[in-house]
Amino acid sequence: MRLSSLQKYIVLRCYEKGGRIDRKIFREFYKTPEQKALPKYQESIITKSLESLIDRELMIGFGKRTPHKWFITHVKLTKKGKKRTEEVLRESQKKLPL
Repeated sequence: MRLSSLQKYIVLRCYEKGGRIDRKIFREFYKTPEQKALPKYQESIITKSLESLIDRELMIGFGKRTPHKWFITHVKLTKKGKKRTEEVLRESQKKLPL
C-alpha cells in the first residue's frame, strides 16, 4: 500500500506526538516551498487524506456527526498504523555507500 507525501507526513506527525492529534497541525505541511496547493483546497485535500487513512484502518477519527456528514477534528494511530509508520521511517532513512 502506497502513501502520498501528505499521508506520510500525517502518520509521522501522529507517531511523534502520540495520542489524539488535532487536525490543524497538518496544515504545516503546506508551509514548505515544495508543496503547492491553493489555500482554499488545502483543507479538502487534508480531509480526503485523513478519510483514506481511516478507510485503510491506519487511523481512528474523532469528530462531530451531522445527519449527512462527519467532521473529523482529531485523529489517532492504530496498531496497524504504528507498524506502517515504522516501515515509512525505515524507507526514508538513506543508506550511505560504503
